[in-house]
Amino acid sequence: MVASTMTTKKSFGMKIALIGYGEVGQIFARELLAGGAKELRAYDVLFRDAARSESHRAAAARDGVKIAATAREAADGADVVISAVTAASVKDVAGEAASYLVARQYFFDVNSASPGTKTQAAKMVAPSGAFYVEGAVMAPVPGPGIKVQILGGGPKAEELAPKLNALGMNIRPVASEYGRASAMKLCRSIMIKGIEALIVDCAKAAKGWNVEDEVFGSLDASYPSIDWRKLSVDMAGRVRQHGVRRGAEMREAAMMVEDLGMHNELELAVAGAQERGAGKAGL
Repeated sequence: MVASTMTTKKSFGMKIALIGYGEVGQIFARELLAGGAKELRAYDVLFRDAARSESHRAAAARDGVKIAATAREAADGADVVISAVTAASVKDVAGEAASYLVARQYFFDVNSASPGTKTQAAKMVAPSGAFYVEGAVMAPVPGPGIKVQILGGGPKAEELAPKLNALGMNIRPVASEYGRASAMKLCRSIMIKGIEALIVDCAKAAKGWNVEDEVFGSLDASYPSIDWRKLSVDMAGRVRQHGVRRGAEMREAAMMVEDLGMHNELELAVAGAQERGAGKAGL
């Protein structure tokens, strides 16, 4: 009980930096400050473009987030640096961070990337003396906010988790080595994103042939615990809204299975279906 109280008190004095101030970054920033973080600075590449970053800057002003001109400026003096960018930028951000992170800072990488990518990013950060901690976000952040379950990985995951959990986060350390947390997430993603892609195509084809009642009736009979018609509507909405991001995540899953010597055609097909469902141009 004493140790828990000490951790909470220390957490309230924590300074946090966010690299990436998009939808997830803004939610994390707002709720970490509400949870007791002493200071939060954010950097996003969009800040270089005043017109495109107008909504980001408005959110920062509203929530008390300090805008940094560079990632280095955001991380200066921070106890924890959270990387919340895109899968494609994970290694670029980690490589740049290695030039400005200092010993004993935590670098918490919550991006949806393959186990191999996370492992490489950890190696990039290591020479700085900072502690790389892998984070695998297990559900969409809008809704639960920082209460969303995040699996933590790496030698310092057990150490970082209670510090951020005291501010409201929900980090569960699952491995002392890198890669396993992301593998848990991406293996699950193959199933969830794959089901989404399948049911969207199934519903479209059934509608095209005017056999929806028969198809959904058959599925309901086979799996009576699921409302297939409602699920098809819900999943189509998810794909429209998040298909581009989910497609990128599935391409990371494709890298993961390829690294295991497996064929990755299925994961790539699901990635394409997710992106098409979101209306991504050229697909």
